[in-house]
Amino acid sequence: MTRVFIYDTTLRDGSQGEGVNFSLVDKLQITRRLDDLGIDFIEGGYPLSNPKDAEYFREVRKLKLNHAKVAAFGMTRRKGVRAEDDTCIRALLDAETPLVTIVGKTWDLHVREVLGTSLDENLAMIEDSIACCKAAGREVFYDAEHFFDGYRHNPEYALATLKAAERAGASVLILCDTNGGTLPPDLSRAVAAVRQAVKAELGIHCHNDSDVAVGNTLAAVACGATQVQGTINGIGERCGNVDLISVIANLGLKLGYDVLRPDSLRRLTELSRYVYETANMNFRPGQPFVGSSAFAHKGGMHTHAVAKLSASYEHLDPGLVGNERRILVSELSGQSTILSKTAKYHLANDRATMKRILEQVQDLENAGYEFEAAEASFDLIVKRCLGLYVPKFQRLAYRVNIEAERDGVPMTEATVKLLVGEKRMHTVSEGDGPVNALDGALRKALLSIYPRLSELHLEDYKVRVVNARAETAARVRVVIEWRDGDGTWGTVGVSENVVEASWQALADAVEYKLFKDEEAAR
Repeated sequence: MTRVFIYDTTLRDGSQGEGVNFSLVDKLQITRRLDDLGIDFIEGGYPLSNPKDAEYFREVRKLKLNHAKVAAFGMTRRKGVRAEDDTCIRALLDAETPLVTIVGKTWDLHVREVLGTSLDENLAMIEDSIACCKAAGREVFYDAEHFFDGYRHNPEYALATLKAAERAGASVLILCDTNGGTLPPDLSRAVAAVRQAVKAELGIHCHNDSDVAVGNTLAAVACGATQVQGTINGIGERCGNVDLISVIANLGLKLGYDVLRPDSLRRLTELSRYVYETANMNFRPGQPFVGSSAFAHKGGMHTHAVAKLSASYEHLDPGLVGNERRILVSELSGQSTILSKTAKYHLANDRATMKRILEQVQDLENAGYEFEAAEASFDLIVKRCLGLYVPKFQRLAYRVNIEAERDGVPMTEATVKLLVGEKRMHTVSEGDGPVNALDGALRKALLSIYPRLSELHLEDYKVRVVNARAETAARVRVVIEWRDGDGTWGTVGVSENVVEASWQALADAVEYKLFKDEEAAR
């Protein structure tokens, strides 16, 4: 089985999309998820772009990645400057990644009009930059920017840039449709010509401005490309990059290529929604393979046929990508997903319990909950349905008071009343905001009983309006990412009151942590 290597640039090219802004924690968490699924290469950013990207490369070295190589991205040396003295090249090497990706100009128009240099100097810039990084012990990929535009206008020079990169030691030459305007027939002809002209491995990097990025990427693989670059959910500048979700599913399930780790394709829906939640973006219901509507059927002959033979109106089994069939009239959906997420409870033959879990999840999702990025809250639902849930504490009441004087910094105080066993607890804490104050008061009440709660830390906090038509009275969904010494997980709460939604997510995190520690001690 032929391997196609997946190069993810969500953290760099994807972050250039309008409205996309990843925090440092976001980038590290996404890196973990990508590595866990078997993504081969993760482009972390441009070290000279901003302090956050520079910090990312320091922090990512502390992660214990099992599969992926992290790449630092940067440009060729400047004209008239030695590669050894160039600030960009030095920054790439200082990032201390095993792999660097260098982008250079392929289109003669850009060389003359944008760089303002000669065609020969541009070739030297490419060759010198790659050779310098190779001499420092780095593997180097070369991104041929605007390759297809350059090849269309001056094929001899476009090929000369690739040969310069190959001479210098680039292990993969990536052909970039940077403007996203190339159509599949033209792209196929160009890739085939390159395959005849160079010996190095080829990659493909497509933007989606003509809405054919997935088709172009698959066409490039058919012509010999062995590396695919793109972003999760296709986020990126202008109309976005190629959607790696669709590319991976097509390569692995329809074309028979070896991609990711074994069984990782079943987690594509989970990965897609995790990245949406992390970027604080709405899911695309009609997104191929992983959208909530991708396998949804409503009324008429469709639902009748699917009930008899799912393949009659589905191009593949939705469970293969971790999605689920939805019959919108009856809401009969999701058992395969529930089963995969409750494997430790061995529910395969317990249809009654599976149905109870499914019905509760559906009711909560109708109310605005989402569990793709809130696995801890989902686990608590399962425990309740199985009769395994005994609350570690019960909320009796809480109160949050916020005082702000004119031009002053708001002060927040939270009071929490709990019942822990037979003991009533009444604690007060100040904080920087309502969540911080409630967290402090809750910990004051519980830490003496459950000291391992000190290991629980908030990683991220996101709020999204669920029913925007209600305007300021709308429900909001709060998703919080947590970590302890054993890993990370998410919790969710929904309410018209953002403080109550936050409390639900906070309380779920504490309960989940306590159950998890209890199970680990057995």
